[in-house]
Amino acid sequence: MGGIPPFTTRDVPATVRFESDRDTPAFHFNRVFRFQGREPYRFHSRLLPRGGNEMVEIMPFGLGWRAAYTWENDKVVLRHKGFILRFCSHDIPLPLEPLFGRGHAEETAVDDDTFDMHMEITHPRWGSTYGYAGRFTITKMQLT
Repeated sequence: MGGIPPFTTRDVPATVRFESDRDTPAFHFNRVFRFQGREPYRFHSRLLPRGGNEMVEIMPFGLGWRAAYTWENDKVVLRHKGFILRFCSHDIPLPLEPLFGRGHAEETAVDDDTFDMHMEITHPRWGSTYGYAGRFTITKMQLT
């Protein structure tokens, strides 16, 4: 469905292109995962501010993850604030935690061009149901 990658494996090369809209506050994540033996898997989402330190990441079909961003112990921490359905520019709260669990992510700077990221979805009954972690290197794209 074009959402988070549905494959379980290790050492997946990934590229993330950050883009912004000229006329909106949206910040886009265009991801390409290169799973061995498969076609490249593309996942696009966009981040929208919601006031204060809250943002919502909108994924395909309008499903969104609300999170509060804080700076703690030299890292950016994303704390779960709920799920929404984005419909006609409105955020409709969805009580999906009993089904999916709660998201949590952390990003830690290694140096000016590198950061470590850990993201996990944890269900109250089944524990960790989805996650990824890795070291990412920031490179500048040549504009043509």
